[in-house]
Amino acid sequence: MTRVVSLVPSLTEAVAATLPGVLVGATDWCVRPAGLDVTRIGGTKNPRLDRILALAPDLVLANEEENRAPDLDALRAAGLDVLVTEVRGVPQAFAELARVLAACGAPGRPRWLAKAEAAWSELPEPARRRTAVVPIWRRPWMVLGRDTFADDVLARLGVDHVHAGHPDRYPRVPPEELRAAAPDLVVLPDEPYRFTADDGPEAFPGLPCALVSGRHLTWYGPSLAEAPRVLGEALRATRR
Repeated sequence: MTRVVSLVPSLTEAVAATLPGVLVGATDWCVRPAGLDVTRIGGTKNPRLDRILALAPDLVLANEEENRAPDLDALRAAGLDVLVTEVRGVPQAFAELARVLAACGAPGRPRWLAKAEAAWSELPEPARRRTAVVPIWRRPWMVLGRDTFADDVLARLGVDHVHAGHPDRYPRVPPEELRAAAPDLVVLPDEPYRFTADDGPEAFPGLPCALVSGRHLTWYGPSLAEAPRVLGEALRATRR
């Protein structure tokens, strides 16, 4: 059986759901599935390379955005096979998931992946399009910028975010500029920063705010099957 270490929470969930027993290591941030019993190797940005090497994996799963190139280069230099994903949109997520699972030994596409593809391909055309600002961090305020997976997810649900044309992928924008953009709504995910009803909406008085699941907005894995429904309901349940 292939021995796999995952440095990406969404890939950890995808592999665990498809090939139980293949994973031997994962990051401290790999919280799904609950109760995953593997060696923890640190964070996505500061993995313990010594622990990874001690596990002697056949494959290490990484992502070009979540993991640092020097860490991946060090693992390759030590003789490990490192598979690096790049995901900037929903179709690319499906292609990369299929590539990862095949590399881990899956005999074919799992049922959850087929279900997820169907969920996104059967989306109705939005009745109307809305504009949004999408903060992802506070202190300092940071928002979704250009060319991100979450950008494509929201666009497919009828929400076009204001900073899609910004030169930076995750620009720092002060809240007064976010308010001045006069979006139709503010989308507040619960990760990486945990926005809540009491932490976030108060910065945007008079603007509708939608509190959404960060996992469904930014993870590419089994959560993709229910993301259109979960996010769609959250985007409709706005508050001021």
